[in-house]
Amino acid sequence: MTQFDEKTRVTQAVRPAQGDAEGDNPPRTDCLVVIYTKEPTLMGKRFVLEDAVTRVGRGTDNHIVLDNDAVSRRHAHFEARGEQWLVSDDGSTNGTYCNDEQVLREVALRNGDRVKVGATIFKFLSGADVEAQYHEEIYRLTIVDGLTQIHNKRYLCEALERELIRGRRHSRDLSVMMFDIDHFKRINDMHGHLAGDFVLKELAQLVQSRIRRDELFARYGGEEFCIILPETALEGAVELGDRLRQHIAEHTFVFQKDKIHATISIGCALMNADDRSGPELLQRADERLYEAKNSGRNRVCA
Repeated sequence: MTQFDEKTRVTQAVRPAQGDAEGDNPPRTDCLVVIYTKEPTLMGKRFVLEDAVTRVGRGTDNHIVLDNDAVSRRHAHFEARGEQWLVSDDGSTNGTYCNDEQVLREVALRNGDRVKVGATIFKFLSGADVEAQYHEEIYRLTIVDGLTQIHNKRYLCEALERELIRGRRHSRDLSVMMFDIDHFKRINDMHGHLAGDFVLKELAQLVQSRIRRDELFARYGGEEFCIILPETALEGAVELGDRLRQHIAEHTFVFQKDKIHATISIGCALMNADDRSGPELLQRADERLYEAKNSGRNRVCA
């Protein structure tokens, strides 16, 4: 097993309490898959929607129980109407979100919609090929971060090894940029962890929209991110980093009427002849990142 391999995640379908007796209505195949959560045992779990109403909340009397302070005792429910499923908020404290929009009353779900309850994100799967969709979603969980919908650390490390080989073979530059959000703990403490999740997600979207298609952007862990920049000299990485830094600093994140300002610190490194593996290049970028933070934050160091 290499340093980038992960153990295979084994999941099982978790079904709510049975609804109609056998022989009545045919069983439904629509389901919810957990694609992001702070509860490790829930990741990748499938909840088949069989009852006419499936309730979600912190209370043990719900069909789906989420043990999280951001979840109300009776938080939300999914309801079948004909061939359609709707999600409704049950007056929760922190709200229910569908595709990042707050559910004010009820929302009709479409295949692939993401529903956020507290710190947990479900993906709604529906249609004739739900089983295939489910297995595809489980694979995506191994390479994509469920919250930000960008690549994860595992995918980044594997891609970086390929780019190192390609860069050496063709004698081309390869730069890496690492950055994280300044004083992110302060954002969580002042505005709550749901606001922190919102900032991470929106920041990822802002950065993703401003890089080239051949540049790989990934969440490295927590509030730390990384960008692989093929055929880019160190000067180009610094220039891009400064544009991103300025754009984030000028942006206002708005979560439930709270206005949040954030800045990022960035470290850049260039592949050299002594780099034998991706972690060596990442370590140098990480050292420059900490140099940027220790010298005042909201800056780029290379």
